[in-house]
Amino acid sequence: MRDKKLADVPEGTDNPLNAAVDARDRSVVQMATEAVKHKQCRLAFQPVMQAKPPQSVAFYEGFIRVLDETGRVIPAREFMPQVEHTPIGRDLDCIALEMGMRTLIRNPGIRLSINMSARSIGYARWSRVLDRFLKKDASLGERLILEISESSAMQVPELVVDFMDRQQAKGIAFALDDFGASNFSFRHFREFLFDAAKIDGQFIRDISNNPDNQALVRALIAVAREFEILVTAESVETEEDAKYLIANGVDCLQGFLFGAPSVSPPWVQEKPAKTGS
Repeated sequence: MRDKKLADVPEGTDNPLNAAVDARDRSVVQMATEAVKHKQCRLAFQPVMQAKPPQSVAFYEGFIRVLDETGRVIPAREFMPQVEHTPIGRDLDCIALEMGMRTLIRNPGIRLSINMSARSIGYARWSRVLDRFLKKDASLGERLILEISESSAMQVPELVVDFMDRQQAKGIAFALDDFGASNFSFRHFREFLFDAAKIDGQFIRDISNNPDNQALVRALIAVAREFEILVTAESVETEEDAKYLIANGVDCLQGFLFGAPSVSPPWVQEKPAKTGS
């Protein structure tokens, strides 16, 4: 029947919805595979601003992007969920780290954060990339921030704690990403010793008009303060939200209000056109 509910369609290989989802996922994985094979990957950079005047850039976050067959830039949310647990996902982690380290070498005046996961720690190639660049220039560690999500950190907490301890000795800072989004126990702050925490964007959007999120974010900020952790608010999109967050003690702000991620480095000033004499 035409009005048959989607929920009534039986699961299994004959389900056209499942077939369509499977086909889409295979297409996404193939696109990412081709991008890695042909080195069609980029980093997109987004500024993270200091909350206090003069609100200059504290650091930039580098997001991995791939190019499809038409050259269109594809954001990570469009492919990472399908590949993050595959060899291609690990390849993309390595590529993001290597591009990030090269960016730091070329631009000694910036700090940069790169996303990582617990699986990166146990992946020999990823570790070799990090070690190779630090051996070239040990000072790079002082300008590198590695972001790891709550859910990833809790997969193998002992491994993550040991890795952080070794790398922090080299000057690398660590940020807890998606703070508040999962069941991260506050007692773990004592074990992990994060340098920063980034409050998940779902609690930040329209916070100036949402009393529930206001209470939650104030609590998250208070917890971070107890452990002397720098607090960044993600997904800041309006002046009203920014003012609320600044008034309630966040250290940094990140979001479309200050700039969208761009594959064109935002710290590179466009040269003025020459005028005729």
